[in-house]
Amino acid sequence: MPSGTGGHRGIGGTYVDGRQWRSIIEGAQAGDRRALDELVAGWLPLVYNIVGRALNGHADVDDVVQETMLRAVDHLGSLRDPDSFRSWLVAITMRQIRERSRRRTAEPLADGAGEQAADFAELTVLRLQLEGQRREVAEAVRWLDDEDRQLLSLWWLEVAGELTRRELAAAVGISRQHAAVRVQRMKQRLEIARDIVRALDGHHPGAGNSPCPDLRLVTARWDGRPDSVWRKRLARHIRGCAYCSGAREAVVPAERLLVGIALVPLPVGFTLSLAFGGKTAVAATSVGWSAKVLGLLTKPAVAVTAGATLAAGGLYVVTRAPDDPPPALAAPTAASTARPPSGRTGAPSASATPSPSPSASPSPSPSPSKTRVQLYGTVVDAVDSAPAASALPAALPRRAEKGVTATGAPATGLTHRGETVTLSGQGYFRVRWQVLPQQRTGALLMPTWTGLSGKLFHVASGGGHRMDDVQSGSTDGTTWMGGPSVGYAVLPSGTQQMWQNEYFWIDGTVTLHQNEGPADYNLFVQTSTWDKVTEDIRTGPAQGVIRYGLVRDNGEDTAPVPQYLTRSTPADPATVSPRSQVTS
Repeated sequence: MPSGTGGHRGIGGTYVDGRQWRSIIEGAQAGDRRALDELVAGWLPLVYNIVGRALNGHADVDDVVQETMLRAVDHLGSLRDPDSFRSWLVAITMRQIRERSRRRTAEPLADGAGEQAADFAELTVLRLQLEGQRREVAEAVRWLDDEDRQLLSLWWLEVAGELTRRELAAAVGISRQHAAVRVQRMKQRLEIARDIVRALDGHHPGAGNSPCPDLRLVTARWDGRPDSVWRKRLARHIRGCAYCSGAREAVVPAERLLVGIALVPLPVGFTLSLAFGGKTAVAATSVGWSAKVLGLLTKPAVAVTAGATLAAGGLYVVTRAPDDPPPALAAPTAASTARPPSGRTGAPSASATPSPSPSASPSPSPSPSKTRVQLYGTVVDAVDSAPAASALPAALPRRAEKGVTATGAPATGLTHRGETVTLSGQGYFRVRWQVLPQQRTGALLMPTWTGLSGKLFHVASGGGHRMDDVQSGSTDGTTWMGGPSVGYAVLPSGTQQMWQNEYFWIDGTVTLHQNEGPADYNLFVQTSTWDKVTEDIRTGPAQGVIRYGLVRDNGEDTAPVPQYLTRSTPADPATVSPRSQVTS
């Protein structure tokens, strides 16, 4: 079920890229009732979250979700490329949201709409158990205008790993460059809304959680309903009030807070009638429903998939029990992400529990038969700390070098998702990182190694800095992973922070995949030698770089292997686990 957490993985770990759904989509297009059932149940939560957040929980949410799914099912046969299903579905969703906005432009606000509008923010907070600044972001959505909420409904999912920036731009109908500008402006207004939420809650240093006395006077006639007029009034007060503006201390950027947050589960009892949408069978046919789809949905049958039931007549009813535990939050691990030094304004908060540095390679344990198991590789899957800038690296063991060939990589490097390079032979090679937070921030979907034949070791890290080191000359703590002005590219929880240059030694063959998404990054792969690696890692601060490199190789078969490594060739390489110890 494609609802979920960062890196395009849903609750339960299902990868939501349309490519994983190709066979199901093709089956549904061919008239397979079970495939259609699974398709609708699987993608309903994504649509529900986009619509719910864009409309801020308005009573029209259910209608727009139903219209979207009805239109998607009805036009499924027109989808030529199943791999583009997600982009296609999101575009349909946004069109239905905009159509609803056009219909309601001249309509007066219905009684009780203000209370209804708070529902999705409250649902987000309660069902995902959000606290602190994460709760603050969810509640700030209430203060955004319709256009900003529509964009935020997509950007939230981009940062959480459910959409790419290309899909966001396509859904809004603008270029990626224009989308970057629109997102940046929306984020600025979101931060203003967060200030308002904090001020109204009285969350100020030393304030004892009591509200500002002057703010009480400003809001004396406010009816409690967020709108643009009161947003401007409150923002103007906060800017001129030392008491309220103190709330900006140590505010974590929204994208850092949203990484890994699951989709809001469908509410218990949520119903979705796809067969008729409240119409008769004749009316449904007259508005263009294909006979094949209509026949499928009106057959008397019940099928249960992904927490939803398809009953006779095409009615989907969520069957999740009210007291089921909510999905666990996959909060970002600060130690594994870019972060300015402590004490800088706007710096991401530190991890509550520091992760240990990688321990020495474990000794092989005897089996019950008393024979020693031959280990291959120790996975570097613990978040480590950067060594002191002046700490010289250990000596790099010298391994055999007969030469390595790299095939398949574009001349410009691995700059787009889906690009690969296959490395074969015996010797050293370098992978150079370029993270581009100024282009696209959010969760960083790590590259993966697949189809390993032979042995591959992660031998050293260099380039003069880790990617989370503060750049020389920066005044606001900006690192190569991002900064307060542009946002951050955030690593998956538990992922080891990469350096500018990462060095490997191979004896065999392996393919490296660029998975890019949502955060933008490039990889440049080049063959190397023991001499070049040694020269790089022993270049230190005295030569104008930030720190010396780090040796990871112990010269044995128990030396570290890369994270995200497998001997298999999965259909989707982005699903490779970060704990990638491989058998001999």
